[in-house]
Amino acid sequence: MSQAPHAALFELLDIAGEDAVECAALLDRAPSGHVLEALELLQERLGTFPADSISPDRIWPGQPVEGVWIEALLRFAPRVHAYHLELGISTDVSAATLADVGLQLRINRRVHGHFGLDTWSWLTLHMAGNLFRLGRLQFHLIRSRRDDGPGGNVAYASDWILGVHIPEDGGLSPALVDASFDEARSFFPHYFPDKPATVATCESWMLDPYLVARLPDSNIASFARRFTLDRCTDAPTDAVYFTFRQRGLGNLDKLPRETSLQRIVLERIDDGGTWQLGHGHLAL
Repeated sequence: MSQAPHAALFELLDIAGEDAVECAALLDRAPSGHVLEALELLQERLGTFPADSISPDRIWPGQPVEGVWIEALLRFAPRVHAYHLELGISTDVSAATLADVGLQLRINRRVHGHFGLDTWSWLTLHMAGNLFRLGRLQFHLIRSRRDDGPGGNVAYASDWILGVHIPEDGGLSPALVDASFDEARSFFPHYFPDKPATVATCESWMLDPYLVARLPDSNIASFARRFTLDRCTDAPTDAVYFTFRQRGLGNLDKLPRETSLQRIVLERIDDGGTWQLGHGHLAL
């Protein structure tokens, strides 16, 4: 299967090797009706600043959809890239943002041992045109959710907020994190001046106070301490998935305990504890 007709797309999305071969096979056929429906839904969301990804049950509930969405994401990515450029956003920022497609394909192969994209729903956020990678971090520009009651999200003073996400592919040194926030502080007012965000939020197992207490001198703890912790919610599998890229809590005895982080993640579960998501915010 020739990849040449898709070389520019694969470079934009950072897709290579076996994943490129599989993706080329998808693109070399005519899109199915389901793919066309998925493309229509992606087009409806582009530029609307959605906060949520497309749910697996959004269309065709109960049917296998992973392959449909892989193909739809591949076919729609050039439209998102064009949208970025229409806004005046640089090719470099657009490419860095859309390269998460290739990264997620590589992660899927590592987790499952084959081609696929079990995180396709996450990538529908990128395709809406309001999530960008700026240096080390990703920032998702969305409306503040002010109507959540007790135990829900904090009602922030800002009408718009930046949701912060942490891609897998790098360290979290304070200098890198500082550079990302500095870039975000200039990027969003420049390209979205009518949507001023004065607060950034983060929901991550890395903000779990247990982890910060156990690794107080780590880059993870330094990152977590940037945020005011609003609340925590149970997320039993997140720490295992993001540390080991394993779904579920089975066969934990077979996982490595070579680093301090690996040992802490597993020992807490061994002791009957539950990992949590920390929900925090900071002023920009």
